[in-house]
Amino acid sequence: MNNLSTSKKQSATLQCKPQTGVVYLVGAGPGDPELLTLRAAKLLEQADVVVYDNLVSEGIVNFIHRDAQKIFVGKEKNRHTMPQEEINRLLVALAKEGKKVVRLKGGDPFIFGRGGEELEVLVEHAIPFEVVPGITAANGVSCYSGIPLTHRDYAQSCMFATGHLKDGSLDLDWQALSRKNQTVVIYMGLGALTEIAQQLMNHGMPASMPAAIIEKGTTSNQKVFTGTLETLPDLVRTLGLKSPCLIIVGQVVTLHKRLQWFAGIKTAQTTIEREIV
Repeated sequence: MNNLSTSKKQSATLQCKPQTGVVYLVGAGPGDPELLTLRAAKLLEQADVVVYDNLVSEGIVNFIHRDAQKIFVGKEKNRHTMPQEEINRLLVALAKEGKKVVRLKGGDPFIFGRGGEELEVLVEHAIPFEVVPGITAANGVSCYSGIPLTHRDYAQSCMFATGHLKDGSLDLDWQALSRKNQTVVIYMGLGALTEIAQQLMNHGMPASMPAAIIEKGTTSNQKVFTGTLETLPDLVRTLGLKSPCLIIVGQVVTLHKRLQWFAGIKTAQTTIEREIV
């Protein structure tokens, strides 16, 4: 009788204790909702909670099931809704409540998205997870602006770099970034563009190297501005551009005029272009 009673108590305890949930680290792509993967859309429909970033567009947020809890944890320069350490703790806590959690990030979570940092914390707490890749900004924005990242006549390699390091410095491998026949794509470089351009020129890249900056790429508000490595910083100051912006440096930028297609589809009212030579 006592054994039976103990067994029932243990069973009741197991039923009351929530099973560990799961965290899905999902890439939302560069902005256009139609670039969201099928897997990502499915998980947004099934999630109990969606923890999402600043760069996730409103059109993608609309994919989230109406009954799901939405938690905004977006970050902007010098203004963080929630510190990264607190986001990490939040993901762990939600999963331990037995919830199906989607951690939704702009672009791809493994390309300057801090996805690896968050997964390391989940591993430490034995939280199950899955990673769903997204189209990264370099790929999506370059395609929507008609600037191929590689081209047999202009660039045989491509390098991604961030203009915003964790410690606030800008200590990049300038020598590697300045190589010939290469396209350089810089994420989060708007605030440091003057220094980036100067460092590239100091390490051998010509001041006349074609360069572009794309604001709100792949969205109906996309704006493409082209110039040179030397003129781009002044262009940004003159126009007062704001994040999100992607910077592309290399001879492939010269193809923009011929290969742009998004402006024709969205019409001149939704895509503004200006060229400063």
